[in-house]
Amino acid sequence: MALTAPATRPANPRFSSGPCAKIPGFSLDMLADAPLGRSHRAAIGKAKLKEAIDLTRDILGVPAEYRIGIVPASDTGAVEMALWSLLGARPVEMLAWESFGEGWVTDVVKQLKLDATVRKAPYGEIVDLAEVDFDKDVVFTWNGTTSGVRVPNGDAIPAARAGLTICDATSAAFAMDLPWDKLDVVTFSWQKVLGGEGGHGVLILSPRAVERLESYTPAWPLPKIFRLTSKGKLNEGIFVGETINTPSMLCVEDYLVALKWAQTVGGLQGLIARSQANAAAIADFIDGKDWIANLAVDPATASTTSVCLKFTDPRIVDGAAFAKAVAKRLEKEGVALDAGAYRDAPPGLRIWCGSTVEAADVAALMPWVEYAFEAEIEAQAKAA
Repeated sequence: MALTAPATRPANPRFSSGPCAKIPGFSLDMLADAPLGRSHRAAIGKAKLKEAIDLTRDILGVPAEYRIGIVPASDTGAVEMALWSLLGARPVEMLAWESFGEGWVTDVVKQLKLDATVRKAPYGEIVDLAEVDFDKDVVFTWNGTTSGVRVPNGDAIPAARAGLTICDATSAAFAMDLPWDKLDVVTFSWQKVLGGEGGHGVLILSPRAVERLESYTPAWPLPKIFRLTSKGKLNEGIFVGETINTPSMLCVEDYLVALKWAQTVGGLQGLIARSQANAAAIADFIDGKDWIANLAVDPATASTTSVCLKFTDPRIVDGAAFAKAVAKRLEKEGVALDAGAYRDAPPGLRIWCGSTVEAADVAALMPWVEYAFEAEIEAQAKAA
């Protein structure tokens, strides 16, 4: 029987997990106020950077005593600054359940050469947080961008802890509740949930993290772009917009536009609701189907931003080739761009459901996923 393509297409087929979809209605005209050709150290540049920091604090609900800085090299740069500047003062536990967490393990164990306890979970699962010793410094991702699983809440993290919690929250910030009292370092890049342009990271430090910076000197040399202190004191300028290196004022303007859009949809709670609605559209569609499933084993840890799906039909001969063919067909049809699973993850699809995505577009996409699946099953049978 001939397959019939769905009648409705997503208005925006951009489901990439980074850089992610721009805010609804975005146009380059929105960036007209960017101070291009001006120094970021001029009054106008510093004012823009300070505004970005202040709006970030306001929308995320970051406590007043926490510092927020805009740093180089995206979320990766922000995480590396934290690892190289803070670790080594006490024992370390590394938690990994996806490729980026694995990368932080490599940096700490092989580059910094620390004798860290490493806890890993396979794709689709997270480690048992009850077994983690939070009197050590603990490094983890809140949401596994490449595995589609997340920490469900901060309940396992004790308020009274001797160690620092260093959290890569790049695909969680602005789409999930982050318990600030349980987190000492939080990093993200605005290219994720707010759909900003790449290249800039955000580093948030608790008073406990600042105390560590001012009382501990790592045994290894620090590159200039990692240096958060001067003469034993925190470089406060970083946290009011005096960046270590030259930022793109066009990208900063783009972030400001996204932050102001976030305010119009209800701030953090509105952003969270949008992301949850997007993920729910996928969950509702796959419920009860025997050919597709969420990669997350436990629904309580399933991501609401980077939703990872696996094909479960026993007729599939080569899982990797099949998943790639489905993703390619979706792109060819113009209904989902960049929706294939991450290269290190199990074969499948990864559909970004962050706050800039419209639930109607996710709902329109899912029948196309089924159409592409059936088309590839048919193609596989013909090739056999």
